[in-house]
Amino acid sequence: MTNALVGTWKLVEFYIEFDDSHERAERLGANPVGYLVFTEERLITLMTGRERPTDLTAGELLDSMIAYSGRYRLQGDDRFVTAVDSAWQPAWLGTEQVRFFTMDGEKLSVTSALREEPKYPGRRFRGVAIWQRD
Repeated sequence: MTNALVGTWKLVEFYIEFDDSHERAERLGANPVGYLVFTEERLITLMTGRERPTDLTAGELLDSMIAYSGRYRLQGDDRFVTAVDSAWQPAWLGTEQVRFFTMDGEKLSVTSALREEPKYPGRRFRGVAIWQRD
């Protein structure tokens, strides 16, 4: 069976969507940049804000990016699970990150499971990334 995810994908759009209101927020700002690379066994992704000033603090830099890598496995035809072994966020190391996906031609939509983080206390959200085959 051919794995249609294998290849390089360029980020088109990234936002978070809150579960309680379906409100969207551009967590990395307008027009973020990034790539998602799938091999047969591993994925590597990096997403950043497009216009990050050079005088940001380390915390601000971390808050304006998402980056991780690991071996992944497909589950069914609409999800993959990544065993994270490298990440911008230390709390992700050693975790399994579940992502749901749909493909439409050369477009790939990837959605995370609902989660919470300290930046949005008491609110659950999912990340949505839209990719174009590069």
